[in-house]
Amino acid sequence: MILFSAAAINGMNLKNRLVRSATWEGMCAPDGRPTPKLTACYRELARGGVGLIISGYTFVRADGRQLPGKMGIASDDFAAEMRELTDAVHGEGGKICLQLVHAGGQTDSANAGSQPLAPSAVKVEQFPELPRAMTFADIQSVIKAFRKAARRGKAYGFDAVQLHAAHGYLINQFLSPHTNQRDDEYGGSAAKRSRFLLEVYRAVREEVGRDYPVLVKLNGSDNLAGGLELADAVYAAQQLDQAGIDGIEISGGTTASGANSPIRLNVARAADEAYNLPLAKAVKAAVACPVMVVGGFRSPEVCEAALQHDADFVAMSRPFIREPDLARRWHSGDHSRATCISCNGCFAPGFTEGGIYCTTDKKEREKRAKNVSQ
Repeated sequence: MILFSAAAINGMNLKNRLVRSATWEGMCAPDGRPTPKLTACYRELARGGVGLIISGYTFVRADGRQLPGKMGIASDDFAAEMRELTDAVHGEGGKICLQLVHAGGQTDSANAGSQPLAPSAVKVEQFPELPRAMTFADIQSVIKAFRKAARRGKAYGFDAVQLHAAHGYLINQFLSPHTNQRDDEYGGSAAKRSRFLLEVYRAVREEVGRDYPVLVKLNGSDNLAGGLELADAVYAAQQLDQAGIDGIEISGGTTASGANSPIRLNVARAADEAYNLPLAKAVKAAVACPVMVVGGFRSPEVCEAALQHDADFVAMSRPFIREPDLARRWHSGDHSRATCISCNGCFAPGFTEGGIYCTTDKKEREKRAKNVSQ
């Protein structure tokens, strides 16, 4: 199977084509410091055989924080905990990529500590409150924060970094006409709306060097009226490819995209899977770098079909919450579908119990234990 063939991304050798896509885990201290619970989570994923772990979305500045328990890399204070985390993954033979994000207008004053920043001062459904339009100085300062975060990630042992340019966060806000209504060099045409992304990428690349993998997570479409559409996403992907990006993960949707959000419910059949694959196919046809695709993969045969022509790597998130050892199970010959039912119940414990887990699996285990005891 292509799925379990080895691959490399700019010198980062991966044992298979399965990627754990980033998710919020809710397992960090209030200041963003990784906890032993998060380290154990990543150790278990690496032990389970996934080719590459992409970390939860990690804020590069305190005003880019969105949810409680979110990981941060805005200072040098977490060096020891970060190294423990990467050492745990490497100790199991795994690879880990640090995802870098600024939430922009998709956070609120309580989490950001101040009025949120965004490309434009617009009140749209995905913004909890009216943000402040970023000045040129703000833009340069945030770019510098991405650069410093990438330097820390490399120093702490992460095998790669990924820029989060999807799902309605700050970079995506610049790309989207829905949230970017600027009339300067950062707004208007696709080229101008792509400028912030490209400047962040170039700053990060200059900091980490040519021989260190830099990836991006990019919406192929916002699935939203007035939002980023495929043609402009392909343009941004081409510009990144020409600038030397090492890989592009394609996703779609924002929190305002309704049924077409990034984390869709009820992926019950093979026909429901791979919902971002048409977007990835269009991007792959336009770039030379490796392309990953995320979005509803649950069956190894669907993954394999995607790898035949339309993508180089397949990424999943929720299935690995329920089955951290899913890659190993499939590789052993058990090709039954992932047991994740796409209910999104896994995220609720992140708020109430300090970390996500599969609530459906817990209920089923408790029910079985009760039946045995009766």
